[in-house]
Amino acid sequence: MSAHDYVIVGAGSAGCVLANRLSEDPTCRVLLIEAGGKDRSPNIKIPAAFPNQFHTKLDWDYSTDPEPFVDQRRMYVPRGKSLGGSSSMNAMLYVRGRPLDYELWQAQGAPGWGWDDVLPYFMKSENNARGASEFHGAGGPVEVAEQRSPRRICRDILEACVAAGIPRAVDYNGPEQDGVAPFQVFQKNGQRWSTADAYLRPAMRRGNLEVVTGALVQNLELDGDRVTGVRYARGKRTEIARADREVVLCAGALGSPQLLMLSGIGHPDELRAAGVQPRHELPGVGRNLQDHPFITALYEVSDTDTLYQADKPKHLLEWGLRRSGKLTSTVAEVNAFVRTRPGLPAADIQFHMGAAYFDDHGAEEFDGHAIVLGPVLVSPKARGQVWLNSGDPADKVRLVTNSLSEPEDMQSMVAGLRLAREIAASDPLRSKIVREIKPGPDATEDADLEADIRQRLMLLYHPCGTCRMSDSEELAVVDSQLRVHGLQGLRVADASIMPIVPGGNTNAPTIMIAEKAADLIREHAPVPAG
Repeated sequence: MSAHDYVIVGAGSAGCVLANRLSEDPTCRVLLIEAGGKDRSPNIKIPAAFPNQFHTKLDWDYSTDPEPFVDQRRMYVPRGKSLGGSSSMNAMLYVRGRPLDYELWQAQGAPGWGWDDVLPYFMKSENNARGASEFHGAGGPVEVAEQRSPRRICRDILEACVAAGIPRAVDYNGPEQDGVAPFQVFQKNGQRWSTADAYLRPAMRRGNLEVVTGALVQNLELDGDRVTGVRYARGKRTEIARADREVVLCAGALGSPQLLMLSGIGHPDELRAAGVQPRHELPGVGRNLQDHPFITALYEVSDTDTLYQADKPKHLLEWGLRRSGKLTSTVAEVNAFVRTRPGLPAADIQFHMGAAYFDDHGAEEFDGHAIVLGPVLVSPKARGQVWLNSGDPADKVRLVTNSLSEPEDMQSMVAGLRLAREIAASDPLRSKIVREIKPGPDATEDADLEADIRQRLMLLYHPCGTCRMSDSEELAVVDSQLRVHGLQGLRVADASIMPIVPGGNTNAPTIMIAEKAADLIREHAPVPAG
């Protein structure tokens, strides 16, 4: 048994941040436990290679149960399994969400999480290439860069969006999100910049931080209503890490509720059904699952400056020598937030657009030059759930998102596909279009588009909400200080605490959560046990 002040479970987008910030105090002993291994793979470092991690040892490789509103298909949910977690696997797109998102968090029972409260933490984390300003920071650990080598046709995509009536966005990460702009990216000199790069590696030089990889946490150790540590397996050995102050779960929207449930924390009937003895009744654990569903409109183009054959030796050589060229691409290079109908308080669709053929998470190939115009539903009404398949920690959780269960969600997706067609039909992009590949010219009626959406819908790798934060909601799991309701010595600090999924990509908000969590933990640091 080893003893530390803080034990952090999961070295992902949040865990790396917390490991750094908590170990800034040289008197605190911090242990960071990660189930995956090192983050040295070229498929992590080379930006455009991120889909090559899917279904490999770098991926937890989850799938949903058959989704009742998506033709009973199982939907793929990749999650990073290495240092950096999903920040080592994602598409590196820097998006915060809009002020409204955080005002809604606060309104549903999370005081201190409004836009004015969270903005300083976004700024604290940033080293933005545009420099310091009213809404952005410089000098922080997170490199926020302009794209290194954008594709020529992506300028045409942006101009076509403007011609189709979408205004230019000055700063989609500021107070006004709506409009079209190039993505800013989590990169440094044309290479991925994960939270392992930004936060963990600099902190690993400290003598008070210990990092253990290849270790699967099995459950939390409880003494009455106090969490005293974690039990984990590494190889054939099982060890207990004692937390004299607190355990912080940063295992993500699937891993954090799983660990709570494996420890007997959750809905008693569901725990018993999985063979787990209930220890603490908390029925909201695993509920409120949200993700961003998306579909792709795909076009063959005459422009040859696309990502087609980007893995050719000459492109690998250019990236290796100069960190430039096609392989610096995040695939999605152009971002647009739009409202598809009047009366909406914010955008319901976010477009991810780029110079590539991208369907079935990159597994489906097209022999030629193509572009993708991908509408993403950023304010889904649907809610799903995560639950145990069994009491075995090595067994994957079961999950269902119930995507498209709400008519409004399908209405937005159909409108998104129709808007994609308007963009493709607008100059200067129109002259580059050879043909529409998907949904295809025969899909003209709403019913045709709805059928195509149900057949091809994907999830955008943004699961969240399963350990909901609120001081007042009945099914909340943590309070506004991120403390698990009814227990001592345990917090959750990752995307699982999001009450409502932000309107945009979730990596930057997860980093913000961890930055704020570090201050909350230090501000209310408990007296060491014993």
